[in-house]
Amino acid sequence: MRILSRYVLIECMRGTILGIILFTFVLFLRNIGKLFEPMVRGSASLGDVAYLFLLVLPPALTFTIPLGVLVGVMIGLSRMASDGEITAMRANGISARLLLRPVLLFAGLATAFTGLGTTYLTPVAIEETYRILNRLVADQLTAEIQPRIFEEQFPGMILYVGDVVPGPLVVWRNVFIADIRPPEEREGPEPQQRGDGPRITVARETIAVPDILQNRIQLALVDGTTHEPGQQPNEYFNTAFPRGDQVLEARPPQELRAKAFSEMRMGDLARELDASVEARIEWHQRLALPFACILLCLLGLPLGVSTRRGGKSAAVVITVALAFLYYVGLVSAVGLARQGTLPTALAMWMPNAVFGLGGLFLILRLERSGDGDWMASLQYRWKGLLARITRRGAKPFALPQLHFLPQLIDTAILNSFFFYFGTFLLTFVLMTHVYTFFELLSSMIRNQIPMSRMLTYLLFLTPKLIYDAAPMSVLVAVLVTFGVMTKQNEVTAYRACGVSVLRLSVPVMIASLMLSFSLFLFDHYYVPEANRVQDAIRNEIKGRPAQTYLNPGKQWIRGEGDRIYYYKYFDSDRGQMADLSVYEFDANPFRLRRHLRAESATWDAALKAWVLRNGWTRGISGITETDFQQFELMPIRELSEPPSYFLKEVKQDKQMNYQELSAYIQELSQSGFDTVRLQIQLHKKFAVPLFAFIMAMISIPFAFMGGNRGAMAGVGVSFVIAIAYWVANSLFEQIGNLNQLPAVAAAWAPDGLFLLAGAYFITRLRS
Repeated sequence: MRILSRYVLIECMRGTILGIILFTFVLFLRNIGKLFEPMVRGSASLGDVAYLFLLVLPPALTFTIPLGVLVGVMIGLSRMASDGEITAMRANGISARLLLRPVLLFAGLATAFTGLGTTYLTPVAIEETYRILNRLVADQLTAEIQPRIFEEQFPGMILYVGDVVPGPLVVWRNVFIADIRPPEEREGPEPQQRGDGPRITVARETIAVPDILQNRIQLALVDGTTHEPGQQPNEYFNTAFPRGDQVLEARPPQELRAKAFSEMRMGDLARELDASVEARIEWHQRLALPFACILLCLLGLPLGVSTRRGGKSAAVVITVALAFLYYVGLVSAVGLARQGTLPTALAMWMPNAVFGLGGLFLILRLERSGDGDWMASLQYRWKGLLARITRRGAKPFALPQLHFLPQLIDTAILNSFFFYFGTFLLTFVLMTHVYTFFELLSSMIRNQIPMSRMLTYLLFLTPKLIYDAAPMSVLVAVLVTFGVMTKQNEVTAYRACGVSVLRLSVPVMIASLMLSFSLFLFDHYYVPEANRVQDAIRNEIKGRPAQTYLNPGKQWIRGEGDRIYYYKYFDSDRGQMADLSVYEFDANPFRLRRHLRAESATWDAALKAWVLRNGWTRGISGITETDFQQFELMPIRELSEPPSYFLKEVKQDKQMNYQELSAYIQELSQSGFDTVRLQIQLHKKFAVPLFAFIMAMISIPFAFMGGNRGAMAGVGVSFVIAIAYWVANSLFEQIGNLNQLPAVAAAWAPDGLFLLAGAYFITRLRS
């Protein structure tokens, strides 16, 4: 029995490790970009980023260890059942229930590790994560300036920079600074002489030195001028300086905080049990969740023993389904506890009791006659249904001719490829649904969101998940398909018939290329609208107000050409502005050329220009006024931007297709908004779908190199490849977001690197 127990433990452990890595990796992808951002920005060292990576693991492992244990048990036992080892045991008088001993021992060890995670490691990891993030926020000056956008993060100041030259000393060119503080708080002329309009500073060049300790930026201005209107229209103050200093005080960083009670140690949490329902829920949840390892194994053992034909993919799907049911029960229990319908302890332990009873029931009837192969039975019924549908008009069977052999091979390979692709795609989507459902649990209950609304959210979230998970599913499907063929010596047989491995890979390459094209069409026509709906529902679940898509409150707008608008109020319905200032500049050298000021401005559709009332205009050359004119009513034909120009629709890149995003970027760029991130996402509209094809290309050589290690070795290799890609993808994206790489390079660099790697490995493959 010791040999049998050790054998079962080894079989379960292999699948468990692989399952934990798989599920943890899928959840880990949600935060990988956020972890790279502080390193790319320079506020975090490589050690800090590596530490943050480690701190992400304990909260994720408390969720993925039970799932990994279940999939490991089911994979190990179903493999033994499919190879006839369970039948051989029974033929020798060994009951399948004896497998319960090593399985429960294995589940007990997993329960201990999960309990250590929920009761100690996870609270410590959450506490450490927020401590480091707050330190990085404090160390990272919030004023990281991007060119050609209006920075409003300095209290009382507006900054616009034409170009940023990175280096040991950061240099800004064509700098515009507007001081919008009250007149009495500014330096310069006497307060009684100053008007209520902004005082602007224009400089050809500036050296910017961040002062992290004081949370500010020290500016050394070169070849600059200041301009400030007085209280009377004929009063205007101009100053020129070859060199000058100025300080931009940044807002104090906002401290990040964890969810209530999540970072408390067990001792501190115990002192809050009598005062808070949330504390009691957190307490019992930490204690109940580890036992999911044992309870899920009680269900997994009879399911694995009775599943002879479904294979490892069926084990993964059944695991996700059982996990979904368990966590839905846990969510419902939390809701009952919060509403006071059931005592907290009873509600939180109820899902464990239900799953425990279900597992005992299946184990008690394990040795009864008729415990058939569930997956084989389902497959038999499905094939029978297809046979009845296609029976009418069927032709007599004939042996295939030789010239039909390539088509038969392609069909067999594609059937296997699409089966595994669909299986793993469904697995990734369902698992993310489970995690998202559990993540939004507290918000759903706190804001009294009905279950139907949550299900609607998950429905409209599905297209985005399919789009994101498809390349990874292609990778795993290719590795498993050819890995199984290699292990079963089918590839050797095909080679003996003169069919090379490159010829075997052709149908998969064509299919993956078609999938890439389909993903682009899917994102172009369907995903953006689904994202708009799911974003709106998520805001509702989180208790956030409905998004305002039109933003007329942006008071600083870059107009056509070298012109900047500033207004205090804008009525989009009437096409009117109040307290308008317009600044026009010379490009080389960067100087203020003209300043217009008016109490109000109205759009004249017939003239296609703004009509200004009660204001003045003055031309400026350096610090000399070249022209001054007051007016009561004056149309300015140069100001041809219509009212719609000042209404910018607030959208996310995932809510737009390629054409909409391209037009949106062009519109925002003209007005001085930051579009670097959007430009990267624009190019990724093409780069991300193409990666499904690149995943197939790079995985084919590894699949044939797997030898007799088979499908699971292929899945393990897929993790390494996928992790390398998503690390490269996130790293290049963050570098591009900081404008340290062109947008096209940041978006396409991962594809280019992996395409070259795939081409290299294919040329090295012995066909």
